[in-house]
Amino acid sequence: MDVKLRLHQGLYQRQQLVMTQRLQQALKLLQIPTLELEQVLRQELQINPLLEEYDPEDDEAPETPEENEEESAAHESEEPEEKVDWDEYFKDGFRDGTWERETDEEDRLERPAASVPSGQQELAEQLAYTLDEPLDRRIGEYIIGSLNRDGYLVCPLAEIAATFETDLERVERVLAVIQGFDPPGVAARDIQECLLLQLRASGRGDGPEALVVRDHFEALKNRRFADIARELRITPREVQDIAGRIGELDPKPGLSVVGEGAAYITPDLVVEKVDDGYVCYLNDGNLPRLRISNAYDAVAAGKQGGDDDTVQFIDEKRRYAEWIIKTIEQRRRTMIKVMEAIVREQGEFFEQGAIALRPLTLQQVATAIGMHESTVSRVTKQKYVQTPRGVFPLKYFFSAGLDTDEGDEVAAKAVKQMIQEIVAAESPARPLSDKRIVDLLSEKGLKIARRTVAKYREQMGILNARMRKQF
Repeated sequence: MDVKLRLHQGLYQRQQLVMTQRLQQALKLLQIPTLELEQVLRQELQINPLLEEYDPEDDEAPETPEENEEESAAHESEEPEEKVDWDEYFKDGFRDGTWERETDEEDRLERPAASVPSGQQELAEQLAYTLDEPLDRRIGEYIIGSLNRDGYLVCPLAEIAATFETDLERVERVLAVIQGFDPPGVAARDIQECLLLQLRASGRGDGPEALVVRDHFEALKNRRFADIARELRITPREVQDIAGRIGELDPKPGLSVVGEGAAYITPDLVVEKVDDGYVCYLNDGNLPRLRISNAYDAVAAGKQGGDDDTVQFIDEKRRYAEWIIKTIEQRRRTMIKVMEAIVREQGEFFEQGAIALRPLTLQQVATAIGMHESTVSRVTKQKYVQTPRGVFPLKYFFSAGLDTDEGDEVAAKAVKQMIQEIVAAESPARPLSDKRIVDLLSEKGLKIARRTVAKYREQMGILNARMRKQF
């Protein structure tokens, strides 16, 4: 067989979308919550001499972007200033790109926000006052560093012993010391040990609650109160009372310290009822108001001392400052547009609550405001809104739908609300089965399968009928 290889040389045209560094930064500014944005802007104020903060109530209004552009025309290089067009970069086939970071500005926008001091530090302080032996302290620090957000120890003790080349008994002694720290229950290895530690700390280590947790935990988890009552020779009602006291304990003690910094949510947006409608605005009162400083104009224009490098430095900082101001303003407008569209689509929710939520997708909102779905997704990510009905993540307003007998659709969250209300109204002695809940929803005109009811119930943390039964 005669095989011939031929090489062809030719020109081929191919369209390829390239994500610029500035666009990557703009997308990050669009996505991060307001608290993190405040930190980014204050960092910029510290290191960019061409940015300054002003008080809108005391100072004159800053120049408009157009005025800034005209005034700085003499400082512009031949490369035009980029306009941030987020939607253009989310057209068919685009995926997240990669890029080289060349300047300090790009690096700063890549850095995560400073974290709140961990509750592990509080445990470490207690450790410092408790253990004297250096090795015991190191083991203790390792144990504390191995706690998850709920306060549980996720590293096997044998592994810790091997790490420090010591015996298992020594690690167990150090763990026992840490388990005596505040909050009670911390450093437990499972939920059963966590509850026993809390009962011991409250002086109930030998009480009926500890007896049930220690010797009848599986039956307790499955609410087999009759079985426990038979073993302990007491009534099911007494067992239920014991279970109620156990239920007052904290199954996640780590949240009281480790999660302390994340307990309070600052909304990014606010929706208020005004007359017969609703208004949307940003909750950005703590954001620094930025404008371009004119202090270096003379140097940039070459009228005052300064070599070429200095003039170039000022020119670059000025253009970056202008870009930051424009991008923040565009972010503000985009977030308001998205929130206003949500209010229009979910207007009945603000009047009636979750029961009135309608099915809504990101694409529907994107189409309504003329933006790409990916832009809307970035706006809604990690953002919260304060409404007359409480604070909600923006993602809350998006939900799939289920059909009704009338041919309409109802949001899945509204169905969950219906299930929750049905369960709340049931008789504790005769809880409703999933099949009975399906029948009640059907009476409301909602077509739903029993397995869907079971799935929604489990997602809301509602036990099945047998486990909800009270005596």
